[in-house]
Amino acid sequence: MTHGIDERKRWIALIVLCLGVLMIVLDTTIVNVALPSIRADLNFTETSLVWVVNAYMLTFGGFLLLGGRLGDLFGHRRLFLLGITIFTLASAACGLANSQGILIAARAVQGLGGAVVSAVSLSLIMNLFTSPEDRAKAMGVYGFVGGGGGSIGVLLGGLLTSALSWHSIFLVNLPIGVAVYAGCLALMPAGKPTADRAKLDVAGAIAVTASLMLAVYAVVHGNEAGWTSAPTLIQLALAMALLIAFLVIESRVSHPLMPLHLFALRNVATANVVGVLWAAALFAWFFISALYMQRLLSYSAMQVGLAFLPANLIMAAFSLGLSAKLVMRFGIRAPLALGLLLAAIGLFLFARAPVGGSYLLDVLPGMVLLGLGAGVAFNPVLLAAMSDVAPDESGLASGVVNTSFMMGGSLGLAILASLAAARTDALAAAGAHAAAALNSGYQLAFLLGAIAALIAFLLGWAFVRTRTPAHDPAQHDETSRVSGM
Repeated sequence: MTHGIDERKRWIALIVLCLGVLMIVLDTTIVNVALPSIRADLNFTETSLVWVVNAYMLTFGGFLLLGGRLGDLFGHRRLFLLGITIFTLASAACGLANSQGILIAARAVQGLGGAVVSAVSLSLIMNLFTSPEDRAKAMGVYGFVGGGGGSIGVLLGGLLTSALSWHSIFLVNLPIGVAVYAGCLALMPAGKPTADRAKLDVAGAIAVTASLMLAVYAVVHGNEAGWTSAPTLIQLALAMALLIAFLVIESRVSHPLMPLHLFALRNVATANVVGVLWAAALFAWFFISALYMQRLLSYSAMQVGLAFLPANLIMAAFSLGLSAKLVMRFGIRAPLALGLLLAAIGLFLFARAPVGGSYLLDVLPGMVLLGLGAGVAFNPVLLAAMSDVAPDESGLASGVVNTSFMMGGSLGLAILASLAAARTDALAAAGAHAAAALNSGYQLAFLLGAIAALIAFLLGWAFVRTRTPAHDPAQHDETSRVSGM
């Protein structure tokens, strides 16, 4: 027994927690399939559509570390319930949205709720299961939910969008959220805060989130306003000033969100740079490939969901332990470099996909390589970020690289989508056929994503120090955790 909970209830509580996490994971992939439908219904432009994804990712990444600190201060169960409530209510607002502004604002609130749930769910599981054997089993379930959630998301998104409408992909969260809230109240112990006087780095969270949102806004609207126009330059300057303010804050506060001393460690610094580049490539692939299949191959939402299935199934399979076994056998550097190289090749294949491409020749090979690349590389990225830090800072290092991943994805997607739109507009203005111009823009985004993944591969191979993690419960927990990224 743990915290007065009998054996059966502990495992039921784990299912409840994982269901809450699944809801968050689903929302990172389920939306991609519905993007063309959302675009048509709410009259988004190709570049402004990026905000449906980025509004969620920016607040999620910006408040991920702060959510963990709030859990330490006020209690993990209390924060989990708050996060589920925020996420569920925001999902309702997304499902009922009838304008671009309402949908984007609700997506931002969703990201906030998702950050809180993700930040404290792992701590709740660790408190529920204290023996190394049970904890390893529980973390295996947690990792499978995180990895397999992507597969469920693309299929469910395609099914709901095709059978009902894009609104249903958000409204489906309502009954799940209510069930998770009730189950958590009934099964989870209240617990006590683990930090009585920890100072919250609210200023740091606000500064970095505002900086990134301004930067993404400037990039997204740079095509329309002009890259050298006064509004764009002012927005970029303000974003840089806020980023500098964030670094100053982190160097002075007693409990920083992102302790700067970690970046003096070679593996930590390399893992975070690799995470930024890899996320830029990965999120751009999800976003652009969904548009390519729907707008140029005329796939239905359900067909897009099925098209993503091979990649997501491969990722889920590696989350069940294949990636961890590769790391135990070959160390960190080789699997990390191999995964990034496979992903880069997959993106290069997408960069040559023609207007009238076929699934077997032009989509599936890239999907398989990207699924393999993501499945192999995820664990080593996090393990590299933790390999140089003290055991009591491993969770913090994990949170930092997860935050870098979300922020890299947000900025990378904004930049690549904007450059793709600029290429399309330029070719259309020069008299090119609409489909050819659109495809050329997509090819540019895939090519730049491939280059980002290739640079990440080179950095990982050159600078990550190879080491095999020790066979201990804490390391296994962190290995399992990355599988749910």
